[in-house]
Formats: sequence, structure tokens, C-alpha cells
Amino acid sequence: MTRRPLGVSGSIARAFLENKLTPLIVVFSLFLGIFATVITPREEEPQIKVPMIDVMVGYPGATAEEVETRVVTPLEKLLYEIPNVKYIYSTSQPSGALIIVRFKVGTPPDEAAVRVHTKIQSAMDRMPDGMMPPIVKPRTIDDVPAVAYTLWSRTASPMELRRVADELKVELTRHPRVAQVWVIGGLRHVVRVDFDRNKLGSFNVSLLQAYQALRGFNWRLPAGDFNANDTEYQVDVGSFLRDAGDIGNVVVGVYGRRPVYLKDVASIRSGPEEPSSYVWMGSGPAAPAVGIPRAGVDTPAVTVAIAKKPGTNAVILVHDLDRLVDHLKGRLIPSNIQVTKTRDYGFTADEKSNELIEHMLIATFAVVLLMAFALGRREGVVVAVAVPVTLALTLAASYFFGYTLNRVTLFALIFAIGILVDDAIVVVENIHRHYELKWAHPRLATVYAVDEVGNPTILATFTVIAALMPLAFVSGLMGPYMRPIPINASAAMIFSLFVAFVISPWLTFKLFHKKAEAELEVFDASPDQETEEESRLHRIYARVMRPLLESRALRYGFLLGVLVVLVLSMLTVPTRFVTVKMLPYDNKSELQIVIDAPEGFSLEETNAAAREIASVFRSIPEVTDYQVYVGTSAPFNFNGLVRHYFLRHGANVADIQVNLVDKHSRDIKSHPLAKKIRKLVDPIGKRLGVNVKVTEVPPGPPVLSTLVAEVYGPSLEGRLKIARQVKKIFENTDGVVDVDWFVEYPAPRWEIHVDREKAIRSGINPEQVVRTLRVALAGADAGLAHDQFSREPVPIVLRLDRAQRSHLKDLLQLSVHGSDGRMVPLAELVTVHETHRERFRYHKNLRPVTYVVGEVAGAAESPVYAILNMEDRLKKITTPLGEKLPIISTHLPRDPTRYMMKWDGEWQITYEVFRDMGIAFGVVLVFIYVLVVGWFRSFVTPLVIMAPIPLTLIGILPAHGLLHVFFTATSMIGFIALAGIIVRNSILLVDFVNLELQAGETVENAVLRAGAVRFRPIVLTAAALVVGGAVIYLDPIFQGLAVSLIAGVVVSTVLTLVVIPLIYFMYVTTVGPEKIVPISEEE
Repeated sequence: MTRRPLGVSGSIARAFLENKLTPLIVVFSLFLGIFATVITPREEEPQIKVPMIDVMVGYPGATAEEVETRVVTPLEKLLYEIPNVKYIYSTSQPSGALIIVRFKVGTPPDEAAVRVHTKIQSAMDRMPDGMMPPIVKPRTIDDVPAVAYTLWSRTASPMELRRVADELKVELTRHPRVAQVWVIGGLRHVVRVDFDRNKLGSFNVSLLQAYQALRGFNWRLPAGDFNANDTEYQVDVGSFLRDAGDIGNVVVGVYGRRPVYLKDVASIRSGPEEPSSYVWMGSGPAAPAVGIPRAGVDTPAVTVAIAKKPGTNAVILVHDLDRLVDHLKGRLIPSNIQVTKTRDYGFTADEKSNELIEHMLIATFAVVLLMAFALGRREGVVVAVAVPVTLALTLAASYFFGYTLNRVTLFALIFAIGILVDDAIVVVENIHRHYELKWAHPRLATVYAVDEVGNPTILATFTVIAALMPLAFVSGLMGPYMRPIPINASAAMIFSLFVAFVISPWLTFKLFHKKAEAELEVFDASPDQETEEESRLHRIYARVMRPLLESRALRYGFLLGVLVVLVLSMLTVPTRFVTVKMLPYDNKSELQIVIDAPEGFSLEETNAAAREIASVFRSIPEVTDYQVYVGTSAPFNFNGLVRHYFLRHGANVADIQVNLVDKHSRDIKSHPLAKKIRKLVDPIGKRLGVNVKVTEVPPGPPVLSTLVAEVYGPSLEGRLKIARQVKKIFENTDGVVDVDWFVEYPAPRWEIHVDREKAIRSGINPEQVVRTLRVALAGADAGLAHDQFSREPVPIVLRLDRAQRSHLKDLLQLSVHGSDGRMVPLAELVTVHETHRERFRYHKNLRPVTYVVGEVAGAAESPVYAILNMEDRLKKITTPLGEKLPIISTHLPRDPTRYMMKWDGEWQITYEVFRDMGIAFGVVLVFIYVLVVGWFRSFVTPLVIMAPIPLTLIGILPAHGLLHVFFTATSMIGFIALAGIIVRNSILLVDFVNLELQAGETVENAVLRAGAVRFRPIVLTAAALVVGGAVIYLDPIFQGLAVSLIAGVVVSTVLTLVVIPLIYFMYVTTVGPEKIVPISEEE
């Protein structure tokens, strides 16, 4: 065989083979990896930065239709002009609106906020009179509370709990890495001024008169200063009201030439405010696991939620806050108040990171054992150094890329172990082979062995990178979620190539050269010989392959059989033997129950319903504790951030936050438990007349709901008619649960119209009537009581006594002053009409829409199959225009004059992800083809090399069906990654065949020898991938990736060792060996 000059790989190996820098590189790399692991922030899930800007607009007194027409529609149009805006959602309601501007993933949040604010300000001159200045509030992932402490007590009142929570908030806010702190629940300390209508009338004082008088008394201002006798004197004028006594002595009028004090016409109490929300703490059977003495706790509570600053390590922050809270117990926090940590994302992040690092070490150890068993103890040592060095460099690169240590970045490394070890396997195995041949000094044999496989290894490595990198360009919310996988895995491949050419040859030489030198016998032997093991493999391989090579019928019969099996495997998807889903649910330790009562429910009625539903959790063994939030929202997670749960408030809403015992301490996973809980709470909700939804933490990017039907059309009534039918179909479909729609219940509403003529005749401005009723019903703050002992401001709240505002007739007995001083009852000035509450109006991307939502919890938990089950019935719906309802799935309707329905929710994410992955797969094929064409200088050879790619489906799809595992986005990642790995094996085979042909072998012998010589590295590569996949299999989210890798690589490896040599044999014999490679002449 003619020796060729050393290539890049051989030159690199020779340069570092006995270089003193090589061991320093190993030590430095390991140190860098450990340092990166320590300083990189830890999180359970990737931080998906989706800039959302809330624009809150007040338009007091306007109807929902006026708000929609005059405010929302023009503002939406302006905001939609901003670059990188992906969605605009709006809700128009009486007296105001909320517009949510959602930008494309990756848009800088500050830039997004500035653009929205600037655009709004440019249009303020065109806004209607009476509209309040819009409030622009950015929302990001960093707003999600990382930790929450719930204060509860059997003896302390809600006001005392709130006061302690306010003090605790001040202490927590002082931590330099804390961004925001919220106090949820409890009753504020206020001075309540409850007016008595009869006393007001007897003293000839109106409610508005008392309100204005009280506001006028609570003033204190610096009046300036003056100079006298060479001294400057500062002058302050007025005094603040400090307590209930001061407030009660305020003069609000004169009657019978005597002053009328506020205490004469109202009861004044310094104490808790009138409840507008309730928070309760409860405990389940697993309560002792979190330090609660027993189950059955049911007491008032207050929750303190803390969000961290961007880039903060949640693990360290929570540890710091825990120490601070423990330090404050018995000092700031009284002994009769208990503190329970009801959220700890620092713990979950640390637990998940440590668990995955442990799995990474297990995978590394398993691969090392595999190599030691297959190649030998010393070869195993080489792999034991190569893999940690590669991982260490990848961890450092991940830190510099700006990634945190989370489930996805660490799984990317575990996944990478199976492929990054390939370079080391190929190089070490070939060095090992050349040592066994004993043809030259170990130094020369090492360099020659590296050079022999160097070029195909470089090509194969970049082929795998080409297969992975397009995944980094998946759009939408799943883009940043998945991006660490291709980025980190590609970085690992590059570092593994460096390690394979620099460190592996050096360490192999250090471990083997003395033994190899001692065994060296024949200096003039050829490196083209076969080892004993290769000769044995050659005989076995020839026994299998030779009949196929010699018989045309057998060849075509075998290939046809493989094609038939491939088609049958692909049919498992349309036959539903394999089910497709975006991502399966993870095993979390929290659930949320979202309760929506019909509009018109009182706070007490909602509270009673929520507490009855919550009582279910006292007997569920897996529940440690739960918190009931009535009239307000629970601390929100990323799902709640996207769904805007933090804006939930009002008498008819409630949340129940349910915390479960650690997943290692329970036999049932959170998703089956959620389905069990749903069966318990649904009947209670239906009996009480409230809508109950069991909300789990989504495994991937959150959406409005798993199933979302968006009904578009020109009129509100027409949309409601269609949405009502859609909702009914949802409710009658098996597996569709938690059905709801964004349509408000038409609760009763009273409209009070001021008779302008009567009012003017009495010398009364209609504004007096409006403001009087506003103070009487909603209450009004007349300034603050300046209590020096209260951390939180103490408002002075004026309101009509509750007993006298429970009926409209009582309210209308209030009087206002006429121009002549006479008291005129409101009943003489107004007319009353009973009607219904206005329905809110929703828009999405400027189009009016009505939402119908639901979750999926049947046998097939993918929304795809629920949609297919409902499609025929939905198409039978007739629109108000007399046509069948058109249903679209991939784009917004383009004709605003027609009624249409569009699927959204998880389906939209699923469609976008699989669409982008399909495009990425197409790009992968092009990249691989171009790379292989460039190397082999042939347009046909790359097609042969790429032929096994679809064969991976023979293993992937049936395995998903047999194991009852969803084919998910991560399964697709495994399929795409296998394309690069299988092509890598094909390259090694074809390249060796070409080398043998170049050396003068016949086509048949070249094919047989290539299969025998490359059999061991190809099988070892597959085995390493199986080991890495086995570790990943335990995780619910990445289980699909594991199944794809294990089943795909096993089946495709077996087929590759047969199909590639067979097809390449057919190709070479057809065109002739001389067309493939130049045949060397014997020297």
C-alpha cells in the first residue's frame, strides 16, 4: 500500500503525543468544568424570555362596546405596527381595557417596553376625552416568584398576620438579589368610617359633604420660612389625622348652630378592612413532611411571594432567605404564627440539577465500563478521561453561552455522552487495532492509526453537528426551550474531536507504549493486516453477506423486505398504534385548582364553594398542604404568567394551590393524581354551580389551554351562537375535560339614570349623585391616618354601613344638598332600570374572537386526537350566514366578514414545532449531502450513505407503540440526531471500502473487510448511545428521545452493516471501481 502524507489529524496527534502541555490541558479542562458547574445558576426549566407588555387603559363610565370601538381598536392597530410583535390580545370591558402585546421570543424586554410606551404616547392626542393615561407594565419570566412563605395561625387574626407579613416583606426586600415581594391575603389595617343614613339625615349632612370635609382636614404642608432677629424660622401649616379619635372629632357640618362631628353620623373603627379576599391554609395527610404537625389544619393565612433578579441563582437565594426567616422567628415573627414554605423553586432546581448530574456521571461510568469490557482495561481508562474532559469543556462553553444548569442543558449533555464518545471510540479502537498488528513502533502506529481514521472522523463529526444545528432555529416558545440541546451537543462534538486527536492518542500511548514495545516482533509487517478478532468477524460477516452479494434475487428480495417493514412501521402513526403529543406531563410536586363562579356570586358564596372543594385535599395521602385564595390569585408560575392568572380578582374567582409530597416519597405521579383529583372536585363544582379546572404545570411552553377553539366572526351574538355549540361538543367528547368559555354570565345589573331636569331644578349637579353612590357602595379613601407604628399606610375608608347598602331601595334613601340647602333624597332624582351585566369583548391580532377552552385527560391525552374526534361534528355547525362552519388550523382567518373557527392552544405549538422540525430535517439532509459530496466528490455516493436514515423509523415508531410512549418533540430530536449518527457509521464503512479498493482489493473483498474491520467501532458507538439513552429513559419529558435513540440506533446499526455494504456493492459493480477511486499500482 502506498503511504500518503499525514493529514490534519495525524499532524495534531504527532504534535501533542509527547508534549508536556497535554496533561496540563486535561487538568485545566477539568478545573474549568468544575468551576462552571459551581458558578452557573441552577433552574428546573429553561428561562424562556417572552417579552409581554400589559397596557391597562381606564375609560370610566364607558360601555364595553365604546371601549372596544374608541380605545382598543385604534390602540391595537398602532401597537401591531411595532416590529417583532407576534400577538396582540385585548379584553374590552366596562370602564376599561387590557391589551397584551406579546413579542417574538428573544426580543429584548426593555426595548419592547420602550417601543410600546413610545407608540402609545404618539397617539394620545387622538384618544377620546375622559380616557385615563394608559399604564404600561412589562412582564417577564423573572416576575415569577421563586419562593413563597405562608404565615398562618390558629390564634392570630388576619390583620395581625398581614402586619407581620408587611414587616417580613421589608426584611426580605433588603436582600440584594430580591427583585419583588408581594403580600397576598390578610386584612389591611384601616380606619373604617361607616356612615349611618338616618343619622346623616337627622343632622342635615350629606355623604358627599362629609367626605369632602374629611379630605379638607387631613392636610399638612410646609408654608415656607421667614427671617427674624437673624434667625430663619421654618413654618409648617396644618396637622395630620393620626387615629380614630382624631378622625371622629372632624367637623363635617353645622346643624342648629352646633358643630356636627364625624362621630355623630358614622361609626369609626380602627381595625381590619372590610374583606375583599380570603386566604386559608390547610394541611393534608403528608403534612409532617413539611414540618406541619398534623393534617386537618384550616386557618386564615397570608402568603409572602418573592421574585428574584435576573441571573440570580435560585438555589443560593432560597438558602439565604430561609436563614433570614429562621433568624426572624421569635423576634419579628411571634411564636403563635407558623411559617410554612409553600413554594421553593430553588429546591426543585437543585434537586433536578443534582439528579441529572448524577445521571450524567452514571452514564459516563457505564460508557467507561462498556469500553473497558469491549476493548480492555487501559482503553477504558482513556475513555474515562476523554468523556469527563469533553463534558467539562462543554459545561464551560454552556456557561459562556449564557445557559443555566437546568433540565434541558443537562439532558443535552447526557444525550451528548452517547455521541461524543464516538470520536474517542473510533480513535482508541483503531490505535488498539494497530498495536495488536505489531507492525511498527507504538509512536508511529499511534500517529498512523489516528491519521487513518482522522478524515472520516472529522467529516462524520461535522455531519452530526449538521444534523443537530438546524434544531437551534425552531421558532416560537419551543425554540429557547429546545435550543440548548443542539447548541450544547454540537459544542460537545467539537470538543470531543479535539480530545480524540489531542488527549486520547497521548494517553493511549502513555498507557500502552511499553507493553507494545515489548511485544513488537515484526518491523516489516503491514498495517493492512487483520487482527485475530477481525479475522474471526470477517468469517462470520462473510457467512451472512456473501450470499447476498452473490445472488441478485436475494439482494433485491432483502431490500424489498426492508422497504416493506419501513412502510408498515410508518403506518403505526395513522393507525394510532403510535400516538403523537407535544410533550408528556412531568412528575411535579404542585397543582393548582382554578375556580370560576358565575358573575354575580358573592365573595362569601365563592369562599364557601372554594373551601368545600379544598376539603377534598385533607384526605388525599400525597397532599402536604394547600392554600385557598378567594377573591385574589395564588402566587403565579410561568403558566400563570402567560395566562395572566395574576390579574384574577373579584368576588367570583378563587384558586387553590396544592403542594404534594416529594416525588420520591409517593407511588403515584402528579399527572395521574391530577386526573384522580379532577374526578373528586368536578361533582362538587357542578353541585355548587362553579367551574373547576385542575391546572398542572405544563411540560413545555404554556398556552391559554390545551384545547382552544377560537371563534371569529363579524358580530358578537353570531360568535356566541357558534361558541355555544362548540362548547357543547367539547362537553360531549370523551377525554375533553375542564371545558369553559370566555363569556361572562349575564348577572343582574341595575342602571341608575339621573333625571337631569329634576336635578337642575333642585340645584343639584348630576355629578353629586354619581359620586355619592360611588362613595356609598364602593367606598373611598379620604387620605391616610398617619399611624407611626404601622409599616403599611393606614387609609381612611368612607362607606355606607353594610346593612344599609344591601338593597337598592336603601341606597336611594340617601340625600344630597340642593342649592337652597334642602336635603333631596336620591329616589326623587333618578330612575332605575334592571338589566344584565355587559359581556367582555375579546380580540386577537385585531380580530374579534370568542374563546372555548378545554383540557385533555382521556386515554389519548394528545389534543390532536381530541380535535380529530370532534372535527366532523364541528363541521356540521351552521353559521348565522347559513354556511357550514369553516375550520382552520394553521393561520388566522383572512376574511373578516365570515364566521370561522381556528384551533389554537397546544395544537398550535405542536404544529409549529413539528413543522419547524420537518424543515430542520430537510435542511439536515441538504447539509449532510453537501458535506459528503464535498468529501467523496460524487453525487451518488452521498445518496448511498444517507440511505439508512429512514431505516431508523423501523426501530423508533414500533418501539414507541410497544412501550406506550408518546411520540413527542424530543422523539423527533432523537430521530434527527440519529440521521447524523447513522451517516457517520456509513461514512466509516464507505471510506474503508474506498481505501481497500484503492489498495487493489476486489469489490466483494473490500466490502466484506470493511464490514469486519469497522464492525467493532460501529457497534461500540451504538452501545454507548444505548447506555446514554437508558439513563434518559427515566425522565418523562425526554423519554421519547431515549426510545428514539435506543430503538433507532439498535435497528439501524444492524441494518446499516448490511444495507450500506449491499447498496454500495451494487453501485460500485454497476459503474466500475475505477470510477470510484484511482486504483494503485503494485510497486
